[in-house]
Amino acid sequence: MIPVNPRTDLKTHDVFNQAPPMADINLFETDTCLVEAIEREGAGQHRHALSAFGKRVGTAEVYEWGFEANRNAPQLKTFDRTGQRIDEVTFHPAYHNLLGLGISHGVSSFAWLTKRGGHVAHTALHYLLGQVESSVNCPITMTYAAVPALRANPKLSAFWEPKILASTYDPASRPANEKAGVTIGMAMTEKQGGSDVRSNTTKAVPIGDGLYELTGHKWFCSAPMCDAFLTLAYTDEDRQTGLTCFLVPRWRPDGTRNQVHIMRLKDKLGDRANASSEIEYHGALAWPLGEIGRGIPTIIEMVQHTRLDCTNGAGLLMRQAVAQALWHVSHRSAFQRKLIDQPLMRQVLADLLLEVEAATALTFRIARSFDEKGTDETARLFARIATPIGKYCVNKRVVPVVFEAMECLGGAGFVEESILPRIYRQSPLNSIWEGSGNVICLDVLRAMARSPDAVEVVLAEIAQAKGASAPFDRALDDLKERLRPEAITEQSARHLTERFGLLLQASLLLRHTPAAIGETFAETRLGEGRGGASFGAFSKAVDADVIIERGSPLKAAA
Repeated sequence: MIPVNPRTDLKTHDVFNQAPPMADINLFETDTCLVEAIEREGAGQHRHALSAFGKRVGTAEVYEWGFEANRNAPQLKTFDRTGQRIDEVTFHPAYHNLLGLGISHGVSSFAWLTKRGGHVAHTALHYLLGQVESSVNCPITMTYAAVPALRANPKLSAFWEPKILASTYDPASRPANEKAGVTIGMAMTEKQGGSDVRSNTTKAVPIGDGLYELTGHKWFCSAPMCDAFLTLAYTDEDRQTGLTCFLVPRWRPDGTRNQVHIMRLKDKLGDRANASSEIEYHGALAWPLGEIGRGIPTIIEMVQHTRLDCTNGAGLLMRQAVAQALWHVSHRSAFQRKLIDQPLMRQVLADLLLEVEAATALTFRIARSFDEKGTDETARLFARIATPIGKYCVNKRVVPVVFEAMECLGGAGFVEESILPRIYRQSPLNSIWEGSGNVICLDVLRAMARSPDAVEVVLAEIAQAKGASAPFDRALDDLKERLRPEAITEQSARHLTERFGLLLQASLLLRHTPAAIGETFAETRLGEGRGGASFGAFSKAVDADVIIERGSPLKAAA
């Protein structure tokens, strides 16, 4: 007979030494380098709105929306129950909650509604929302970035722009003239071309009154539930006139569905709460934007703005990942000490925070140039070359940063109850979107060749920190040597872009942050202060205390 233990009060273990979820904190006020950046770059007058938004998105409720939206992926509904083609995508309510939260707080509209610091404030709002769930930033970014392209057709802009600026989220699928607020998507690339849009085959046929009908396919149409899409097509059979940019609405003005067929949704590594799709145009009604045959110059302004958000999209993932690591190690003990008090852990955290500081400083400096470039030629030149530099450099750092932050949590960071796996899957996206690494570096070379003055503007920005650090000065001299015309080749594009980015980041940190930040960044990224390839492998002592204190999210818990 098997003996029975009569005790019923025995427990296998008590739960202790576990970090609580990082929630119900103000993601703005606890981010020192973000607060400093918006003040420094001209958006300090918007601090109250940013603080209020940071408090809201940092709540446990909004964090949970992010988890729910990812647990319940969007679904394509091609036909209704009677067999009528409807091409609708359905989302979990949590996704609509997140998208509505962002749009209602002006993430897509703020830049165009204020004369001072609008793009910097937009970047901060985007930075805060994306930390909780980045997928909604895709349609928000495209809606924000569509405004300058729409202005190429004043009549179209007069109809669509007020609906963008209304900061009203209306998820209903119906004609735009029945909606107070709209979202705008984009569909550029095709199967055979990818970034080489000139190899596109989509055709546009005029039908009178300035209207066209489009026939063709698009390999990527992000956020196909948007109310209209910017797209590219040829207006003649032999492609002699070049691509034209068009606006394609989901619904025709007569209230019938436009012939935009969603063929399937993409099964992606990350960004899973957002729908990305393949579409076909079957005589889809479209309006041209800008001159016929000049579609690429028309769309390039939109691309510049989406590239700003791609830079920011990488930086915000770094911030959330490292904040999660700091939160965890501040609550958990091992070997009789809090993890955050372990010397090696402090080295790693300090190194990760240097990347966050550098990404934030560069992104918001670029955002300021967007606010100024309409009236300042120097700002326009800076934005032209610094935007692709920022997109390349920040995105090349985000994946290793997120991985190392995940490792700080150990196994707890590898399971889906943590936000870290989702951030890790998301982290390569912004490097691929709007031009992958080689495309971006070649664009930097093209900007250098076409606008030598832009190179001088960026060098002048960098040189403002001259004399503050010996490694920085040596690296700047080396860069200037490598800018000799005979030394600039396609093979040098990645090296030049990276050096420009590192020097811009170092210059900003040397000028605007404590020496423990700026000098350490310059020494470890441009000098000999890093003794190995991994984070925390410093060859010299660093002041981890100052770096960690600035980056800690625990100020919210006080």
